[in-house]
Amino acid sequence: MEFSSKYMKINGINTHYHEEGSGKEKMILIHGSGPGVSAFANWRLVIPRLSESLTVFAPDIVGFGETDKLSKDEYTLDLWVNHLIGFIEAVSDEPVYLVGNSFGGALSLHVAHRRPDLVKKLILMGSVGVQHKVSYGLDRVWGYEPSLENMRELIQLFSYDEKAANNEELVRLRYEASLKPETRDAFKEMFFDSRQERLDELALADEEIKKINTETLIFHGLNDQVIKFEDTSYRFIQLLPHAELHLFNECGHWTQIEKTEPFINHILAFINKESVPV
Repeated sequence: MEFSSKYMKINGINTHYHEEGSGKEKMILIHGSGPGVSAFANWRLVIPRLSESLTVFAPDIVGFGETDKLSKDEYTLDLWVNHLIGFIEAVSDEPVYLVGNSFGGALSLHVAHRRPDLVKKLILMGSVGVQHKVSYGLDRVWGYEPSLENMRELIQLFSYDEKAANNEELVRLRYEASLKPETRDAFKEMFFDSRQERLDELALADEEIKKINTETLIFHGLNDQVIKFEDTSYRFIQLLPHAELHLFNECGHWTQIEKTEPFINHILAFINKESVPV
């Protein structure tokens, strides 16, 4: 499976992204923060169907994939959010559907809070962005030290299906991606030494979340060991004034991989329904 591979400068940062489809409406997919992650790794299974009716963009966030890596002190919430705002403005003259996974969900929430004019509808998946303690699973993800055994443990944490952790091809692919020197160093600089502080930085205050009037669809896996439902999405559904929730049983943190087809079906139904007045 191959997608287009493009680059452009956003706020002076050489930014890698995929662009597929030719639909009038546009969707931006924002990946999570696991070691070795990229837009392709996160979204490869959902881009083909979504791009049948939409123009889909999937950028590598600063510090990930093939987008520029920066110095440790430059990785801040404002850097990531402003970069994402710049990307949206560069690829679309109209509000977009914004889909954020985990770490990418928090960035998407901040965009909807700061620039609601850019977001037509918001879709969150296993998202952080509200105050809570680092879980054991997230601590293991952000504290990852490269090894095959550690990557196998992470895949087991990410997935409900235990067979995923025994998929040697998947384990090796993610492990080898995490070994690329620039990627490995950037990941450690972003998360390794300040896990709770970074999680706190990504969170919005409850009152800020309540002011996000964008229609929002929230996905979560009931068996998510990395971002626990009761710590995050359960709070979002109480705080976001125009939100609905879909909770998958027998599903971990990888909703788009473990529940690919129903995940896509729900997204398409959500974006195609008539918007409610806000």
